[in-house]
Amino acid sequence: MKYMLLIRPDLEFDGPVPAEMVAATEAWVAEMSARGVRLYGDALRPPAEGTGVSRRRGRVVTTDGPFAESKEQMGGYDLIECRDLDEAIEIASKHPVAEIGMVEIRAIKE
Repeated sequence: MKYMLLIRPDLEFDGPVPAEMVAATEAWVAEMSARGVRLYGDALRPPAEGTGVSRRRGRVVTTDGPFAESKEQMGGYDLIECRDLDEAIEIASKHPVAEIGMVEIRAIKE
């Protein structure tokens, strides 16, 4: 079964992500890739660089980010394929951001 992991740190890094967090994430990626469960993933640019798109009365409206009213932001994503939700939970629990935020697991509708 395929799952999307939504990586949501509770911390907003002032500047670049600390080197130890980058190293821990790279180690997680290497481990999950070696296990054959990680299909793809990447970090996202900061929310301030995002663009929201909506359509109102036939007109396209764009809004510069950030959009969330809270400190909760999505920092990245990973697409995994594993046996079941239990294995997805085990994989998500090992992600470094699970210690400083949340890794949300969403099943892919197939």
